Amino acid sequence: MTSEQDASQQADDLTPSLVARLRDGDAEAGTLLDQLYREAMTRFCFGYLGNLEQAEDAVQEVFCRVVQAGQVPENFRAWLCRIARNHCLNLLRSRARRQQLHALLENARFESTLTGNLSRLVQQERRSRIRHLLGALPVTQREVLTLRYGQKLSRSEIAHVLGISQSVVKSRLFEGLKKLRQHSSLLDEG
Repeated sequence: MTSEQDASQQADDLTPSLVARLRDGDAEAGTLLDQLYREAMTRFCFGYLGNLEQAEDAVQEVFCRVVQAGQVPENFRAWLCRIARNHCLNLLRSRARRQQLHALLENARFESTLTGNLSRLVQQERRSRIRHLLGALPVTQREVLTLRYGQKLSRSEIAHVLGISQSVVKSRLFEGLKKLRQHSSLLDEG
């Protein structure tokens, strides 16, 4: 288990008690929940909505739904992602902006670890090629790849979020990666 997965597991273990404390009016529990999940959930919602302000509003609504929920499941993170995904899709549908989830990755922003103008330009070019190729994939494969590599969810968490079996997740990941590997432009350095 990686340190990131270990930290996620520890957060999942604390979460039911934090939610219970928050329901009882403990503001500190709300602050802790916010620190544990807000940033990741904002990125998650932004990946669907493509707008930071709307993503922040969506996260607020998701947290309200968590507090109102009857029970907190064992795998809180996957459950939270499922609530967020469903809320974001409902927002997209209600605004008639959902066109086969094409915006899923078009507006996604990944932090740059490289410095310098030339390095940024090369990285932007590579991202543009990846977005273009991902945009050509079927929606089902694109969404699974985004959840796995963009949100770093496990296959079991993706299965929970999408309401499908792990074997279907594995198959969609395999097929999507296979199609991406067929494009040598992803491997070109210049």
